[in-house]
Amino acid sequence: MRLHELTIVQAHEGLRKKDFSSLELTKAFLARIEKEDKKIGAFINLSPEMALSAAKKFDEKMGGRDFHLLAGIPAAIKDNILVEGERCTAGSKILEDYVASYDATVIRKIKEAGAVILGKTNMDEFAMGASGENSAFFPARNPLDLKRVPGGSSSGSAVAVAADFSVYALGSDTGGSIRQPASFCGVVGLKPTYGAVSRYGLIAMASSLDQIGPITKTVEDARIIFEVIRGQDELDSTSLELKIKNQISKIKINKLRIGIPKEYFIKGIDPKVESMVKKGIEKIKESGVKIEEISLPHTEYALACYYIIVPSEVSANLARYDGIKYGMSEIRNPKSKIQNLLDVYLKSRQDGFGDEVKRRIMIGTYALSSGYYDAYYLRAQKARTLIKKDFEEAFKKVDLILTPTCPTTAFKIGEKKKDPISMYLADIFTVSVNLAGLPAMSIPCGKVEGLPVGLQIIGSWFEEEKIFYFAQTLEQQLTTNDQ
Repeated sequence: MRLHELTIVQAHEGLRKKDFSSLELTKAFLARIEKEDKKIGAFINLSPEMALSAAKKFDEKMGGRDFHLLAGIPAAIKDNILVEGERCTAGSKILEDYVASYDATVIRKIKEAGAVILGKTNMDEFAMGASGENSAFFPARNPLDLKRVPGGSSSGSAVAVAADFSVYALGSDTGGSIRQPASFCGVVGLKPTYGAVSRYGLIAMASSLDQIGPITKTVEDARIIFEVIRGQDELDSTSLELKIKNQISKIKINKLRIGIPKEYFIKGIDPKVESMVKKGIEKIKESGVKIEEISLPHTEYALACYYIIVPSEVSANLARYDGIKYGMSEIRNPKSKIQNLLDVYLKSRQDGFGDEVKRRIMIGTYALSSGYYDAYYLRAQKARTLIKKDFEEAFKKVDLILTPTCPTTAFKIGEKKKDPISMYLADIFTVSVNLAGLPAMSIPCGKVEGLPVGLQIIGSWFEEEKIFYFAQTLEQQLTTNDQ
């Protein structure tokens, strides 16, 4: 039995039947990471002692008992989610030595379920990137082709699942950062409704858009994790108790209405990716699902809107990294020639932040500055409202919306690094979901020249269950048809 290839459900069944112990399972993953990760770069910080201790604890206490589906099962955590006592760098030099003093709410919840945390995964610095190349430490690579990017910013989390380094992982999604790497690496990624999962303990990038979610091998596994981490949290005022709007057991697949937005099949999408996604849609029709073309007319403004709002929030959220409170500080540099407090601020931020982080801070500061606030940030927020209204109108007609997750398959490392606009376009099909606060999932729908293609399923607010139901049905069809 190849332990590292198991899903959550399979691993749970093996533990329940005592085919293997949690310690054996954890050691199998640690050994694989030790052997393979040097060339892939999935983990920034591996925590074997913590993982083995948690596995031993499970084996000692859970014998002969019923236990949670996540109990004793190894997981990987994006390195912008706090795990008490562990380094949390957010992929940045400015937090290279920062050790978390508490658990994020999602970590507390999976620990209570008995999860075994293997370590913290690589990511684009402060979650700013769509490739995995912006990590301050080393780039992550796509395990299917080491010359290509895994997507970002949850690059290491997607790689950890795709390379069988962990059974599942947690990531964060601000404009596609779970779904895009899931698409590039051929795994499942869920971005929940904004507020469905607590953000307490997530290092903030853009607070009105960030959301924690799972990356898994199957839709069923994603549902299991979501059920654990979802729910209202008194420590996060934006979180809400998820209310399931539909009795899923009463839904029939042939009663679902699926919308295909014409704005998502446009010039610029790789024709082979478009063809693969359309083949997936044809498979759906065979189930009797009603497919209809819809329009989301303000989609064309989404990317521009996103790249004003995000830098604006970035400039505010990253102001706290000033070389005084925590993280890298020029004060501790013995060769420093600082003369005043301003020098501390400027030098610490200059050396601690990477190019993309500095770029977004400057753009955001400019957009929020006197004389430009109305022209940029305020107009972007108005456009955001129109994008949300487009979805509100669409969901009066359809139950779910299907789009490609990305316009291309994984591109080569270095191919877009010197062209920020080209890199930003990788998120063109995902950012609207975050602007509207909707839930969405990427699932594999086939391969083009050996590289995975993702299909994005978008649901209405707090209708994750409908996405799970449809995605699981679609997953079975695509597997049956050997896509």
